[in-house]
Amino acid sequence: MNSSKVLLGVLGGVAAGAIAGILFAPAKGTKTRKRIVNTGAGYAKDVKEKFEKVTKDFSQQYDAILQDARELVSDHQER
Repeated sequence: MNSSKVLLGVLGGVAAGAIAGILFAPAKGTKTRKRIVNTGAGYAKDVKEKFEKVTKDFSQQYDAILQDARELVSDHQER
């Protein structure tokens, strides 16, 4: 299974659990809404950071593969 799908599933489960826990907690509506917004903002930040890391890693791997391909073509042309 693709690790990004697993990560997305875990994050979704954690988010759903956190929201359900907050909604069923005995607190005022305004306080509950603020907690939901703060929790959502935290998850959004985490997802954004993970997405940026995956994008950076992918870009680095792409650049390495491209460089290897250029070297192979160059070596083949020299023969």
